Amino acid sequence: MTLDTAWVRAQFPAFDEPTLQGPAFFENAGGSYTCKPVIDRLTRFYTARKVQPYAPYAASTLGGEEMDEARRRMAALLGVEGDELSFGPSTTQNTYVLAQAFGDMLKPGEAIVVTNQDHEANTGPWRRLAARGIAVREWQIDPETGALALSDLENLLDEKVRLVCFPHCSNVVGQVNPVVEITALAHAAGAFVCVDGVSYAPHGFMDVGGLGADIYLFSAYKTFGPHQGLMVIRRALGHLLPNQGHHFNGQTLYKRFTPAGPDHAQVAACAGIADYVDDFYVHHGGGTADPVARGVAVHDVMRAHETALLQPLLDAMTSRNSVRLLGPDTAEGRAPTVALALNRPGYEVAQDLAARGIMAGGGDFYAGRALSAMGIDPDKGVLRLSFTHYTTRSEIEQLLNALDDVL
Repeated sequence: MTLDTAWVRAQFPAFDEPTLQGPAFFENAGGSYTCKPVIDRLTRFYTARKVQPYAPYAASTLGGEEMDEARRRMAALLGVEGDELSFGPSTTQNTYVLAQAFGDMLKPGEAIVVTNQDHEANTGPWRRLAARGIAVREWQIDPETGALALSDLENLLDEKVRLVCFPHCSNVVGQVNPVVEITALAHAAGAFVCVDGVSYAPHGFMDVGGLGADIYLFSAYKTFGPHQGLMVIRRALGHLLPNQGHHFNGQTLYKRFTPAGPDHAQVAACAGIADYVDDFYVHHGGGTADPVARGVAVHDVMRAHETALLQPLLDAMTSRNSVRLLGPDTAEGRAPTVALALNRPGYEVAQDLAARGIMAGGGDFYAGRALSAMGIDPDKGVLRLSFTHYTTRSEIEQLLNALDDVL
């Protein structure tokens, strides 16, 4: 399959919005545009279903069915069982609730492993468990490359480690971590695994069931949907952890780690993400396949397109002595999230780019630990350029021309 950019962009109303015409969007790591199926479902819910769901009258029953559909279809796409997928207000909040559950389960002296490559959402809540007497061990990145080495993790693992937390890829380094290998290593040591997929999921959904991780988290607002956090917790772990929800919801796995009531409309609208994946698959010539296979096929098409666009940007940045590119300089094995350390604050450069029709971001992006470890002042931050599959080759050229002007 070859990605049909014109068809893809037609599925995103933002590309027809007059106020967004002209500038090219390169801050997708902070949040993607929303696809039309999600907007349509959200509008329908707020218009015709905005009542308490699951009651025995039509609007309520239909609202509940749409929420159930979203959970069922997104779980199927991710290769997990329906009750293994929970919805929460954000990935940060979901991670915080999980950390409370592990804090209730673990004993003083037991240990968890976190990285300094992470966004703060998947490291801060876990680090707070140190106040409960739980040992927090840091899997540290290489200060030059920003990469995590498996051998360093091996040195941290022993019979006391109960959980290993790491990102599928960093939101500033961009390198894709080998989830299957890391998970196997952690499981062999008797530890559970929590993967922060927030920075990877916008580039295609993985077969999460096949990855083997016990927990996988990502944000719908970065995968073309509403502002929700999606959290896979496999059954064996989900029923082992103490319930964090209402006591009367304790027997329902997808309610155990959502203390507050869900946003009914946004949960229901997440089915629009599955609509988009299915439509993408059919339009690009896909045949009969189960949801996981469809998702993997779409993932591969998206990644191939992104990889082809990414390499010219990486080449242009590595050729400049005044620019430090964080992460690998080859597009294979990294996400199209490109952080650049410059001789001025990243936010200032982003302002200059905005004047030249490039929407980008500058700052520390909640990855201050990673930047500090690589010798970069978090207060100065980096310029971050991030795109996804709806980006075009002409927009990459527009970006490169603007970078020539400001750098």
